Amino acid sequence: MSKNISNLSGRIGLKNNLFEKVYERSLKSNNSDGIKEIAKEYHMGVSTIHGAESFYEFLRPAHREKKAFVCNGSACMCAGTQGPLKEKLKKKLGDDKVGEMFCLGYCYENNAFHYNGQNYAGNDINKIDEIISGKDLEQEKFHSESFASTSFLMDDKISDNNKFKQHLEKFINTDKQEIVKTLLDSNLTGRGGAGFPTGLKWDYCRKAESEKKYVICNADEGDSGAYSDRYLLEDQALKVIFGMVICGYVIGGDEGVLYIRGEYPKSIESLNASINSLKKEGLLGENILGTNFSFDLNICIGQGAYICGEETALIASIEGRRAEVEVRPPFPVTEGLYKKPTVVNNVETLAAAAGILLNGAEKFSSIGNKKSAGTKLVCFDSFFNNPGVYEIEMGTPMKKVLNDIGGGFKEPVKALQIGGPLGGVIPIAEAEKLNLDFQEFTAAGFMLGHASIVSIPKDFPMVEYIHHLFEFTAEESCGKCFPGRLGSYRGKEMFDQLKSKTAKIPLKVLNDLLLTMKNGCLCALCGAIPTPIMNILKYFGDEMKDDMVNEN
Repeated sequence: MSKNISNLSGRIGLKNNLFEKVYERSLKSNNSDGIKEIAKEYHMGVSTIHGAESFYEFLRPAHREKKAFVCNGSACMCAGTQGPLKEKLKKKLGDDKVGEMFCLGYCYENNAFHYNGQNYAGNDINKIDEIISGKDLEQEKFHSESFASTSFLMDDKISDNNKFKQHLEKFINTDKQEIVKTLLDSNLTGRGGAGFPTGLKWDYCRKAESEKKYVICNADEGDSGAYSDRYLLEDQALKVIFGMVICGYVIGGDEGVLYIRGEYPKSIESLNASINSLKKEGLLGENILGTNFSFDLNICIGQGAYICGEETALIASIEGRRAEVEVRPPFPVTEGLYKKPTVVNNVETLAAAAGILLNGAEKFSSIGNKKSAGTKLVCFDSFFNNPGVYEIEMGTPMKKVLNDIGGGFKEPVKALQIGGPLGGVIPIAEAEKLNLDFQEFTAAGFMLGHASIVSIPKDFPMVEYIHHLFEFTAEESCGKCFPGRLGSYRGKEMFDQLKSKTAKIPLKVLNDLLLTMKNGCLCALCGAIPTPIMNILKYFGDEMKDDMVNEN
């Protein structure tokens, strides 16, 4: 069934993609007006269109009735700013006009909320009357800095269209296999957490036989603590786009799409401006720089589904389907968007690929080790004395990362969740034993992922944190597999009962549930959420001993 929908959606293609059509219809009407016309145009059933539309949070009528949304991400929750913030907004806008969003990417200052298509944070709530009146506020930018001997992600080598043109002219006249070899020699692996060699992925897609191929930039950064994509999309947009264009050249594709979350309005504005400027100068589109290479870019705006950070769910979303995870193989490099060979890379991976081509593979591979090479963006939340996003060399001791670069903590912190909601929860003492290394984190029972850091303060109850993780997973699961759909809700129910003091947690049942989810789920969302919960049970079990019961 999904294959048929993909092929029908692909008849029209990216320029007028089905997901965009469904989004535009939802803006115009809360009822079924227009669904029949879309179904007829795409030769699909009305139920198929309605089923897809109802999947996405932002397309639901209940969402559009709200005026403001408070960030409910882990970093803001731990900071304790969101309860008072929500009450202030309710007092100003009405109790039923304030909802929630996960996550707005203001983990470095908290107090984050979304109003009328824009994000606000920090002291902005004290200017709510100005915001409601439509006045533009000048917002403070988060700090960014490179601590690498060679910067691959924060340098200014593609800071304007002239530099873009200069480098593009060189590489679209370079042998494709040479570019692949450069990436392979660099040891660049995917920066989204999976860690697959980027050069191999491009090469597999290059070798796949098809008359049509695509490049997708996964800019659906939704993990709390992570705002490195925001930095790259707003400050290094040309570098990300350059990576996409060169990827298109290597694989033989002529179209790409940036799938960017709707919670990042400024990033969308930045990308649109860069793409339009490049098109105007003939650096995107037909026969670029007088060659026979053509490549165009489209933007697809996500509509509030965290699961779209998973590549097969993201592809389903672009095609106008429910964003459900697919069983692999086949992998996207052979059967991706519209069932055509597709490279899906996240924002940092594409920017790093561009940085490697400009600076050389040897400089990148000489940092860290073969499986954890190069530099990595690390995000510090508001508990650090030096909050911001930093480019740090792989292999750097975490003790130096946390205390020297991050500046230590403003108040006592007992644990860190690194790598988003699916990342491990690490006691400070254990974190300081590690290096910034993907394999080291995995071997220790954690996950480095995209290296975002959420600080859990000393007085924050771990029972509350586990409840938060289960609640998040239950809300964001795509619902396709039983262990994910049922397991996440059962976990939430257990901790709901604990919070309401109607029952304690049966430890054996909880452990069985976590193992079932870990081994039986289709995707990393529900399959990896047991990792931080198991970490908490292991390292902070004493804190929760009165809340647990051992039953045989």
